[in-house]
Amino acid sequence: MIIQRWLLVLFLFLTISIVSAQPKKYIIHTVAFYNFENLFDTINDPETYDEEWTPKGLQRWTFDKYQKKLYNLSRVLAEIGSAQNSDSPTFIGGCEIENRGVLEDLVKQPKLVEKNYGIIHFDSPDKRGIDVALLYQKKKFQPTSYSNIPLYIYKNRSAKSEIASSTAEEKTDDEVQVNDKNYRVYTRDQLLVTGFLEGEEINLIVNHWPSRSGGEKKSSPFREAAAALNKKIIDSLQRKDPNAKVIIMGDMNDGAYNKSIKVGLGAKAKKNEVQQFGIYNPFEEMAKNGMGTIAYRDAWDIFDQILVSETLIKPDYSSFRYWKAGIYNKSFLIQTSGQYKGYPLRHSSTEIGFSDHFPVYVYLIKEK
Repeated sequence: MIIQRWLLVLFLFLTISIVSAQPKKYIIHTVAFYNFENLFDTINDPETYDEEWTPKGLQRWTFDKYQKKLYNLSRVLAEIGSAQNSDSPTFIGGCEIENRGVLEDLVKQPKLVEKNYGIIHFDSPDKRGIDVALLYQKKKFQPTSYSNIPLYIYKNRSAKSEIASSTAEEKTDDEVQVNDKNYRVYTRDQLLVTGFLEGEEINLIVNHWPSRSGGEKKSSPFREAAAALNKKIIDSLQRKDPNAKVIIMGDMNDGAYNKSIKVGLGAKAKKNEVQQFGIYNPFEEMAKNGMGTIAYRDAWDIFDQILVSETLIKPDYSSFRYWKAGIYNKSFLIQTSGQYKGYPLRHSSTEIGFSDHFPVYVYLIKEK
């Protein structure tokens, strides 16, 4: 009888050991963000400053060039995060988008059409006509609400002369535009999307914060205002639901260490520093290690970031959690010669490239 009991105990122990040793399986989704850099169609919109991106404009932007740009972007989007997830991203946040029409053309590209991406887009007051948007796989995510939240910034009467006199400090295509009558600074709205990812509610905020036109220091208050609006949105979501899962993504035009991110959002570089209702930024450590998504005067920085709320970094995986982050900088996205060798391969007079930014991504996982 004693031997039988010991054999039973041994059998149970071995059974538990075998079950425990089996690898856990996870559901995985990729969340990506990409600055599409001047995704314009070829049609002149009289309401925006898009004349440069027309067949007769400075860029000689023809139908063939536009189609090549769409193909290039679709190639990137289909492959982001493929190192750990064979499927294309469930979510794609984007910026520098002229209108909904270019997104409709993009999702119809051969590399994306079978994914059946939905589009959430609003026209924003940016005078170049560039907006933010969210693409999502309809079979995986069901949006329940979405809205564009305007960023109101006003300057004093000397704003235009101040900006004009300082543009030499940091040249950019994305110049600050100020209303002649009320001195409002025109910039992009912030896009808030809420919905269900396989039954779990997720909130996503897509951003393209004001540029550094006129220099980092003089334009910093604009981005601090953008961060304050982001924080207001996050706070409202958390008041409604203390367990709200929030993903903040975008081209912030600031690095992870700048005041807008560190103070405005209160983002932390280490998970153990994030308190309840706090924000975790996995891209800060990457920046410290010399990685980048954009280069300027041979200096790299990470302006493109995806941050997550504290609820997404809890230690259990019974529901969707942040796993890890990355910068998608494959060799075909990199300039191989000339003055900008090593930079992101962007559009030029001789080549239709991809973007002057590398895309970024994070993985969300949940135990099956």
